[in-house]
Amino acid sequence: MPNPFEPEILIEERGPIRIVTLNRPEARNAANQALHRKVSRVWRYLDDDPEVRAVVLTGAGKAFCAGGDMELFRALHSDHVTRRRIIDEAGRVAREMVAFSLPIVAAVNGAAVGLGANLAVLSDLVLMAESSYLQDPHVEVGLTAADGGAPIWPLYMSILRVKEYLFTGARIPADKAVELGLATRVVPDDKLFDEALELATRLAEQPPQALQTTKRAVNMHLARAMDGIVDYALAAEFQSFDTPEHQAVVERFLGR
Repeated sequence: MPNPFEPEILIEERGPIRIVTLNRPEARNAANQALHRKVSRVWRYLDDDPEVRAVVLTGAGKAFCAGGDMELFRALHSDHVTRRRIIDEAGRVAREMVAFSLPIVAAVNGAAVGLGANLAVLSDLVLMAESSYLQDPHVEVGLTAADGGAPIWPLYMSILRVKEYLFTGARIPADKAVELGLATRVVPDDKLFDEALELATRLAEQPPQALQTTKRAVNMHLARAMDGIVDYALAAEFQSFDTPEHQAVVERFLGR
């Protein structure tokens, strides 16, 4: 079956497992408009496939996902229509991943920044390569930490630690992410994919109704806790794009 998400997202079939790969390696899998749109829609597409039992999520090349593409951010300063669509898609990513019926194993193979960090944390099991890290630099670049960090991280770790990492934008190394509760375990870089696939295979072999309804029951806690918070944070992030502080960061990054 043709993959409607190519080239930005690759979907490989391994029996009942689908390997979903973010595929902009030249940009460290940073999300441009096309990737952002497709990552918000791929979950419902996979949910509609009766043959799928588990998903492995990873990134092509040396990064998992480096967050939002700065060229996209620059466009959003003046294009409010596209900005509204991107903000709506960000909310859809969070809600679709929480509602997705199948287990997602994140294989974090490098930097997982901003959107990337939140794609990892919104997965069900998070395997991190030894050299990988999580980071949410929204505040550091002048944006509200809306699409995962502020709504989701407090459900996994101390609110004081959430504030430390969101307010400063500091990196969270793989072993620290496990200690904080944002990841499942650390894996040697060269064994990451094999262990993620092995884990997904084990999940795919579990009785599907029992596994899927258990995931739904657990994720009801996430859905209820997120209710209202995501909408507030995304509305605030929409406004953040108009601030001179954020616009100055983008112009410095792009060298203009």
